[in-house]
Parts: sequence; structure tokens; C-alpha cells
Amino acid sequence: MKKFFKVLGTALGIVVLAVVGFVVWVQARGIPSYEKPPTPTMAVAATPERLEMGRSLVLASCTDCHLNKQTNRLSGQQMLDVPQEFGKLYSANITQDKDHGIGNWTDGEVITLLRTGIGRDGRYRIIMPHFVHMSDEDVNSIVAFLRSDHSWVKADPAPTHAQEPSLLVKALANTVMKPTPMPTQPVVAPVATDQLAYGRYLIVGRYQCYDCHSKDFKTNNALEPEKSEGYLGGGNHFLDANGKDIVSRNLTGDPETGIGHWNAGDFSKAVKFGMSPNGPLRAPMPKYSTMSDEDAAAIFAYLQTIPKIKNATPEDQGTVAVK
Repeated sequence: MKKFFKVLGTALGIVVLAVVGFVVWVQARGIPSYEKPPTPTMAVAATPERLEMGRSLVLASCTDCHLNKQTNRLSGQQMLDVPQEFGKLYSANITQDKDHGIGNWTDGEVITLLRTGIGRDGRYRIIMPHFVHMSDEDVNSIVAFLRSDHSWVKADPAPTHAQEPSLLVKALANTVMKPTPMPTQPVVAPVATDQLAYGRYLIVGRYQCYDCHSKDFKTNNALEPEKSEGYLGGGNHFLDANGKDIVSRNLTGDPETGIGHWNAGDFSKAVKFGMSPNGPLRAPMPKYSTMSDEDAAAIFAYLQTIPKIKNATPEDQGTVAVK
């Protein structure tokens, strides 16, 4: 028996030492940097169609984090909806300023950042979504808009605030939150007439709804979104404008805790105008005001095909609907 406790004590000591060592290493290393991935050498042509689509995509996917309300430019700000356990995180200046923005970046470097999360300096951008499954055309549209003369992207000299990540975020960035690889072949969106395939593309590629509406950022699978824990079943935690906890909505077809009792019109009003059958949607849920009715219908049709998850969130207890 003494030998057993001696072995057990030794094993526990090794485990404790390993944990302490890991914590010290993570704290010292912080958010890692990586070797710069192969970068496309192409220059993106700014067609009217791309500029229009680019504005719509930036409005949907970038402004909530990057648009500074004081300057009305994409000069970055503190991300107040990030859970407190992640520390204080800040979005970057992505205006055309050559010193503090992306004015000196090539189009290929911007594309690489959007695809992988790695900037031209090799620094990994935490929290930022990776547009792994977005079509090449949609990515090019974002780049074209960022190069445009729109007021949002005009050069702003505001330096990006240094990140203040928690130990948890540092640990995640050194373990499960990793850069994603550049696509090895062209990424093409399904045709809109294939409603289910197109709806899936909008969910995982263009708008990345699954990222917020699955169970947890920490268990999301960027390469295979359907393998994310609680895929589209809601429950991911955010902070509202008053710093109170808010959880993402269950988008599966469960009739009691999801949107099984909604119709296509209900969904379109919710996603475009922020009004659901349960009441108004709250921040940080954006309003996709430029989304077409056809796109909203495709998303709703795809949502009807995914496995139902029973996962009650606060609006099921009679509060206003949440994201």
C-alpha cells in the first residue's frame, strides 16, 4: 500500500509539474506567430459588381468589429461583446493608412489574412473569423471594397490597440485555435438555383453563421463546420451592450427550443430586420439588411435539413429573442 501511494504521489507530482510548466510556457509565449503562408501574387480588379458585393459583405462581416463609431472608419476598437474570460481584445485598423492600416499590403496578403488568420508579419489574429469556405469571388469582392474610395476605408492613422488576452486565450491560441490553410484549388460558390447547397454555402462560407450559433468558439471546426460541437444549436456566450451575458440562438428545427415553429417569412424578417416571432433580436446579432429575400430563403431551407438539437436558450423562457 505504501508503494501504491508513493507511485500515486509521484504521478500526481509529474502532472502538477507538467501543468505548471505548460502555464509558464503559454504565459511567456503569448499569442504565437507563424511563418508567412504562400501568398497569391494576383491583383484584384475592382468591377462595379465586386464593389457592390464587397460593401455588402464588409457591412455584414466586418463593420460590427472594425467600424469605429467615433470616426466612422474601419480603424478598429475594443470588442466589447467578447466574453470576459478572453481578456480585452481589439479589432485592427483595416483602413488604407500605410503605417497603421493595410495601405501597404498587397491584395494577396489581404487574401491570405482572410483565409488563414495570419498577417503579413506572421502574427496570428485571434478571434477573427477565417473565411476558409468563402468563394474566391466573394473574397475578391471584399478586397476590392477595401481598396475603394468609400469613407469607411479611407486612411486613418489610429494605431491598432495591443491585445490584452487572458491566459485562457493564450492557451487556446497555442492548442486548438490555429491558423487555417490556404485553399489548394479554386473555391466556387454553388449556383443559387441549387437552394440547399447555396444555403449551406451562405451559412458556412459567406456569413459563417455556424461560428456564433454553434455551442462554443473553442470547439468550432473551421475546416469541417458540421463537426462543430452543437452545430447551429446555439449556446455560445457573448456580452451585450450593458456587459451582460447573452447566448446565441438555436437555429435548428427543434419546435420547442429552435426555429421549428418559424416559417421562411419569419426567418427573413429576423435576419434582415432583427424582428423574430419571439420579439426583437439583441446585439451582438447584426442585421443583414442588404441580404436578398432569395438568400434568406436559401438559408432557411438549408436549416430545415440539419439535425435538430434541443437546446433551450433564454428566449424560450419568455425573454426577448437573442442571437
